[in-house]
Amino acid sequence: MRLLRSLLVTVGLLGAQTLPEWCIGPFVRPEGVNPAISPRKESTFICPLRKAAVHWEALHTFNPAAVARDGKVWVLYRAEDDTGAMTIGMHTSRLGLAESADGLRFTRRAEPVFYPDDDSQTSREWEGGVEDPRVVEGPGGTYYLTYTQWNRKITSIGIATSKDLVHWTKHGPAFRGKYLEAGHKSAGIVTKPEGGRLRAAKIKGSYWMYWGEVNVRLARSADLIHWEPVEDGEGRAVKVLARREGRFDSSFPEVGPPPVLTSRGIVVIYNGRNDGRRGDKSLGDGAYSGGQALFAADDPARLISRLDEPFFRPELPFEKSGQYKEGTTFLEGLVWFGGRWLLYYGCADSLVGVAETRKP
Repeated sequence: MRLLRSLLVTVGLLGAQTLPEWCIGPFVRPEGVNPAISPRKESTFICPLRKAAVHWEALHTFNPAAVARDGKVWVLYRAEDDTGAMTIGMHTSRLGLAESADGLRFTRRAEPVFYPDDDSQTSREWEGGVEDPRVVEGPGGTYYLTYTQWNRKITSIGIATSKDLVHWTKHGPAFRGKYLEAGHKSAGIVTKPEGGRLRAAKIKGSYWMYWGEVNVRLARSADLIHWEPVEDGEGRAVKVLARREGRFDSSFPEVGPPPVLTSRGIVVIYNGRNDGRRGDKSLGDGAYSGGQALFAADDPARLISRLDEPFFRPELPFEKSGQYKEGTTFLEGLVWFGGRWLLYYGCADSLVGVAETRKP
């Protein structure tokens, strides 16, 4: 079980960080390939709501999801057009699709594959758009997408499904009832290594999802579409990760790629936002770095261990510039491919980057 063995890293690579045995990694940036995906001003798309051509990936391409399929890596990335005010969150976002034979060099479709449309979700997605995807393979070869719906008033976690990563069915918000208008984002469904790639995992008869920013919480599902937040005895969604004084996640943690169920527990890779006054002085104020936490395999709410230092942080110039100049390596995509782990991330809310583990 080469995939499982590679999860249990005991010695860091030469020049790379040494991590505890339960972690995934360490990761290095491959030479000559980053940024892996950049904006293209020439790309146009007839927006079904504007009824006109838009330059749908003209300004920024970032925050990617990833999945291994048919001997390739497929990346769904967030792309912002050149409409709206020139500030974060005020352009319209759509999702593009890119494919790669080696996981490092990509070719892209000319038009987005997922976007705000004249459909049941228009009021939740227009005109902010669809943002920050995570994708997992489920039963029967169906792909399940979690993404942020943004109407410039409130965010919500949306669910969509596809058989081919191109044609998608929207199922609306993941949560209903009192959570429907509460405002939430960022969700990663727990996966496990199976058949040489990652697939959605059941634990005690349910699928599980870590979700949220500021505080990371937990939800369960029977079908990967309809989700129920795990609550405490007073009916409040339980918190499983919170901010820490003096650390890289001192402002807050936010869910990263789909977590991985291993022989040691559930590894949750997450994004930590730094607070310049009470956080990690080696990082900028507001900088996002990558952390890892381990939860019990038989109890997804029970935290076992957590890294005190980030295992991945902004280092390169384009990770500290763009529209988020404080520095961002925002982790959202993780695949096992070609005998190593590949990690895909957003660079300063502007570009897509990739890092890899070295083959054992």
